[in-house]
Amino acid sequence: MSFVVVALVALFAAGLTLYSGFGLGTLLLPVFALFFPIEAAVAATAVVHGANNVFKLFMVGGHADRSIVLRFGLPAILAAFAGAAALGFVAHIDEIARYSLGEREAVITPVKLLLGVMMLVFALFELLPRLRSLTFDRRYLLLGGLLSGFFGGFSGHQGALRSAFLAKVGIDTKAFVGTNAVIGFLVDAARIAMYLALFVFASADNPLGADQWPLILTGILAAFAGVLLGTRFLHKITMHTVQTITGVMLIGIALALGAGLI
Repeated sequence: MSFVVVALVALFAAGLTLYSGFGLGTLLLPVFALFFPIEAAVAATAVVHGANNVFKLFMVGGHADRSIVLRFGLPAILAAFAGAAALGFVAHIDEIARYSLGEREAVITPVKLLLGVMMLVFALFELLPRLRSLTFDRRYLLLGGLLSGFFGGFSGHQGALRSAFLAKVGIDTKAFVGTNAVIGFLVDAARIAMYLALFVFASADNPLGADQWPLILTGILAAFAGVLLGTRFLHKITMHTVQTITGVMLIGIALALGAGLI
């Protein structure tokens, strides 16, 4: 049963993520947490997410807009480190509320509420007709990259903020998907390098055992299949559809984040 659940979620989420640029980790983590201890679930999700980003890079990276990758992606990587450092300064802020939902404990913090409100605002720009037609001039790419990277390092939700910005710079569907894939890969590579360095420095035990890898590989292969299915229909998807998918997923993540569930 566990293999079926992980495969279906990874397949569905990877297909959506190809268009939205985010969501695989958010959807897959709670599923892995059903079968693994939480630290192993986080590590397993990171492995599937990283492998999927590499696969997307090979499949659609050729469609990326190189100027956007450089002017948006590189500042995002640098700002991600600043965001991660800033997190350490505000980690002491008291939580607003804490409650249980079944066996899951949800914690609401000011930071989560702030990010949730921001994502809801971005979602309105993707869903409301009057706001959907607005575009950002490319001279704001540096600012967009800095904001996306900073809040990504701060909360781990850089994909959602990145997609919300890139959907407004006036590129077509293929360029949006390819650019998102390349920038996502670069940011993940930087994050994974930092995590590995901290892991080695801390001399921590590997959270993943040999008995957990079959389920992880199932998730990886299902995610690959989701990307393949997504690329098959890429030429039929319009930016209007991409904006709708992005907006709906932003609302879902914003509500879950504000409620303390992620």
